[in-house]
Amino acid sequence: MQIRTFRTDGLGDSTYLLTHDGGGVVVDPQRDVERFERAILDAGIHVTHVLETHIHNDYVSGGRDLAHRTGARLVLPAAAGVAFDHLPAFHKEDLPGGPVVIRPLHTPGHTPEHMSYVILVEGEIVAAFSGGSLLVGSAGRTDLLGDDRACQLARLQYLSVHRLAELPDETGLYPTHGEGSFCTASGAGRSVSTIGMERRTNPVLAYPDGDAFVAGQLAGLQPFPTYYAHMGPINLMGPEPLMVPELTVLDPSGLPDHARLVDIRPRSAYAAGHIPGSLGLEMSDQVAVWAGWLLPFDSPVVLVAERGQDAEEVARQFGRIGFDNVLGVVYGVSGWVQAGGSLASFETRTTGELAAAMAARDDLQVLDVRSPGEWEAGHLEGSVHRYVPYLKDGAPEGLDRSRTVWVTCGSGYRAFVASAFLEAAGLRVVVVTPGGVPDVAEQLVGSWIPLITDH
Repeated sequence: MQIRTFRTDGLGDSTYLLTHDGGGVVVDPQRDVERFERAILDAGIHVTHVLETHIHNDYVSGGRDLAHRTGARLVLPAAAGVAFDHLPAFHKEDLPGGPVVIRPLHTPGHTPEHMSYVILVEGEIVAAFSGGSLLVGSAGRTDLLGDDRACQLARLQYLSVHRLAELPDETGLYPTHGEGSFCTASGAGRSVSTIGMERRTNPVLAYPDGDAFVAGQLAGLQPFPTYYAHMGPINLMGPEPLMVPELTVLDPSGLPDHARLVDIRPRSAYAAGHIPGSLGLEMSDQVAVWAGWLLPFDSPVVLVAERGQDAEEVARQFGRIGFDNVLGVVYGVSGWVQAGGSLASFETRTTGELAAAMAARDDLQVLDVRSPGEWEAGHLEGSVHRYVPYLKDGAPEGLDRSRTVWVTCGSGYRAFVASAFLEAAGLRVVVVTPGGVPDVAEQLVGSWIPLITDH
């Protein structure tokens, strides 16, 4: 038996392809199923089952589409309540017809219907696909369906992670959510593990009782993207297959008025000159996650890119979270200028320059756009905080609009993202990059500027 992992780093999730004796099983596929199809063809296997551990809240599922393409049976938890044909999985009722024994385990908590799937070969337990239940170094969040359900789901999660922890030590643990996913409360830097390793090292298995587990799970949870609210309903009704057409190259002089511009060029190019109102999201594996958080759901989008950038890959990222309205691409901003448009720009400064200015007691306005957890762990004295997704609702009241704002985060990426909203609010910005608050703090050791914590 072999298990291949497909990491989708921008989402922090994994899909798995199990192969054994010419048969295969796919677990929790994302919507861009062609990569799984290629692997199946390359392996020369017949896929018998596509397993879904739960109704996903962080991406549009590709399970239904992949099952249709491969002729496999689509399996969902019996309590999923989806509006399309599937094979329901019941607790400890082995699924028929697979290359291995597939034994569902009801593991509610991350969601009420959640199932894990235990794999047996020749009567021996060898692996467990745990979805959003027991993760590497943590457990799946229980607040994604609303604060009113978080406590009760956390109590169920306590029972579920211990149900999985009763499996043999050598059992491979293959969770769907991992580091980088907002579905996990923390991460351990690894995507797979064993039950024995987690029993020894996972802090969620060390709580003395359910009450302590619930308190720990619900403490310090960080915000999650607003597009999550749309994923569950889409996955319940039955997602449409992902179609990533060849992107139309658009004339900058005739851009659709209703479209949102997402500029994926390098940060330096965006800072030097960008179309006013465009959102700067330098190309990375998290472009769509940030766009899905910062834009109205499924907004019509036009990408601004440089020649040579893979704009279709960005459109594929958008499709993974249900943004199917990528209208086309504009290459560069020179055509915009030639058509009579103006450009916006801003200055950038290094962390060393910010540290030097603060040490010299220069009268600076510093805006920290990191997450609440990062801010509470330590921030620069005198800085103002507003997590970057919340800037779409307006700039903090504590900022003086007549003075320049130095914007910083942890690496420089989110500070660039923030610049568009601050410009829209009429503020002059200086973006600190590369690096951010930890680097500035390190350079200020021994100066009069302390690093303040909220603990």
